[in-house]
Amino acid sequence: MELLHLSAAGPLALATPPNQLPSGGFVWCALSQDELSTDPHTWLTQLERWVGVPLLELHLRDLLNTQHPSNHDDTRHYDLVILRQLATPADSPSTATGTTPSHAPPIATSRPRKRLGPPILARLHTLPVGMVVFERLLLSVHAEHCPTRADMLQRLVAMSPGKLPTSPADLMLRMASHLVDRFLDLRKPLTDQLDHWEAALLDPGTRFVNWRALLAARNHLHALEDLCDSQRNALQKWLRNLEEQSTSHEAAAVLNERELLRARSRDVIEHIDRMVRHVQRLATNTETAVQMHFSAQSHRTNEIMKMLTALTAIFLPLNFITGFFGMNFEFLPLIHTSLGLWWAVGAMVVVAGALGIVFWRNRYLARSQT
Repeated sequence: MELLHLSAAGPLALATPPNQLPSGGFVWCALSQDELSTDPHTWLTQLERWVGVPLLELHLRDLLNTQHPSNHDDTRHYDLVILRQLATPADSPSTATGTTPSHAPPIATSRPRKRLGPPILARLHTLPVGMVVFERLLLSVHAEHCPTRADMLQRLVAMSPGKLPTSPADLMLRMASHLVDRFLDLRKPLTDQLDHWEAALLDPGTRFVNWRALLAARNHLHALEDLCDSQRNALQKWLRNLEEQSTSHEAAAVLNERELLRARSRDVIEHIDRMVRHVQRLATNTETAVQMHFSAQSHRTNEIMKMLTALTAIFLPLNFITGFFGMNFEFLPLIHTSLGLWWAVGAMVVVAGALGIVFWRNRYLARSQT
């Protein structure tokens, strides 16, 4: 459990839960799912003592659900935002739910190029982060080994008082931005991984055989896109709810704070859109590389067939000549003269040379440009 009082004086860590919320500023209470599930009644009682309203039983089950997708729900007294963040198996070896199976096959071709290790998507998992936004309290529920709680605590402690979040909603959006930034950090390793596969697909000197791994990578990209879409939908619902609560009769300070929250929400949604566009571009590039691979294979097959057809056409009259003079008849032209053999050989050379010149001028025997 982490308790942090954020005010104009700066962040202050609270060693024990107070009976009442401190005056001024707001409090961030970060719990693990294990802590909340061990004694939920005590925490619900403490929460109701702080904010004066109970947490719905349905929302409590959502916070404890490790498989819950990204979502937003609201009541008259608080908002519930659940986002799934990316994590490695080291972050959560027991509770992480994989967007991709950890046993996905590694990248391999018949002639290995640069070794990049297992596919990056096979090492990615997701963890839920549930955030309940009250007027003066932010309750966040994390998985046991969730890195977001420690990262945000370290950032808040290092911040100057003027840059601290001004409300629980502001802190929630900053945490959402931190979650999305972990997605954006994937762009370069994902691009390197798929560029490696595209090079293997288009390399004429290799025979790509790892189609199952490539299909798994495409499915992983679609799963990652769905994950980003669910995050975007949750934040868009939050933004619409925030805009519906705005009125023109509010004080100037409240209007300015709501405008800041809307701007920060749109910024986080724009970051998610960037990740979605990048994933879609990678999926499109992979599909294009596969299509180019089969087009290149088809073109290579056509070139081989064209060469074999031209050679067959050249040797066809030669086979006719040898078959004609090889017939077992007594009276055939040129068989009783000493020059017959040379006439036949000369005819075959002339015919083969003439057909070779014709096929070469018509580019039937030309080599393809690389």
